[in-house]
Order: sequence, then structure tokens, then C-alpha cells
Amino acid sequence: MVQLADRLLYPGAPSAPAGPRRVEEDAARRSLRGQIARLERHLADALVTGFPTHVIDVTVGGRGGPRLLDLGELEILRDDLAARLHAARAALVVRAERQRQARLLLEAMYADPRAHRFTRLPRAELGMPGCGSYEVRPRLGPVGMLTGWWQVKLSSGCPSAARGEPAYPPDRHGPPKSQAFAPLA
Repeated sequence: MVQLADRLLYPGAPSAPAGPRRVEEDAARRSLRGQIARLERHLADALVTGFPTHVIDVTVGGRGGPRLLDLGELEILRDDLAARLHAARAALVVRAERQRQARLLLEAMYADPRAHRFTRLPRAELGMPGCGSYEVRPRLGPVGMLTGWWQVKLSSGCPSAARGEPAYPPDRHGPPKSQAFAPLA
């Protein structure tokens, strides 16, 4: 495969006989490409696992444009991908632990709301999409606060704009200049 690529890329170059050194290099190259492909699959899995609440950087930097990489460059790429995968997995472990702690807190809030007065837990901490948060509030307002009646409530979601508030400030018409199209020169 590599010899075919060399012949296609360099048609005028004489084809070198496949000696033992060339065979070993081809085997090493195939092995490195397999390792790189496996690491890229694992990075893609980490991205999907973290989506949509947690963004994981899975970009692979360019290596000077399209070309065949030599063994040293393939090893550097493999090591970069391994380090990036290790960092992505560590971030996922930290996030999973935070979500576990948040679930335990929510269970404790439901079990004993009085012990968690005015505690607020956003849905994002639980790994749930959307807006909203769980909060321990007094039942029946001040009466519930005085009598010790507490409950866990889920907020209705994302805050909306105040009623009657204009989309843009009254002294401007249209979107801010940073969002408007710049005139062509």
C-alpha cells in the first residue's frame, strides 16, 4: 500500500526493492496508523458521552498540510492523541462525580427538606438538559416558614424577558452594530 502511494506520488522515482528494513518500517507504519485510528474512535466516544452538556476538545492539530507522515511524526501524533484522550476521560470522570454528588443532594433534599432550607440545585448539575432548578421553599410562604413546612419545587424553566420589555433598547433600531452586517468596501 505504501509502495503504491509512493509510486503514485512520485511517478519518476525508481521503485526501491522491498528489503527487510522497508518491510519493518511498513509494519510499524501500519501498527501506528491502527493505534491512531483506535485513539480517534475513543476520542469520538468521549465527545458523544459528554454531549450536549459538556464540551470536550477533540481537535487534532494540523501537521503542515496534507502529506504522508514519517514514523517519528506518527509517533508524536499518537502520543498527542493519547494525552488528549487521557484528559477527556479525566474530565468525564470529574463530571460524573459532580453529577453523582448532585443526585445525592437532590435525594437528601427530598428526604429532609427542612434540613436543606433554600438550597438550590440547577438541572445542569444533574446532567439534565434545559433550564430550571430544584429549590427547597417554604410551603404557603411565610406561614410555612414559621410552621416548618418545607417542600422541594422544580422551577418552571428558563427566565423570560419582562413583560412589555422591548427586544432592543428604544434609542436603537435593529440589532447591535456588532451583530449587523458590515458594508462591503
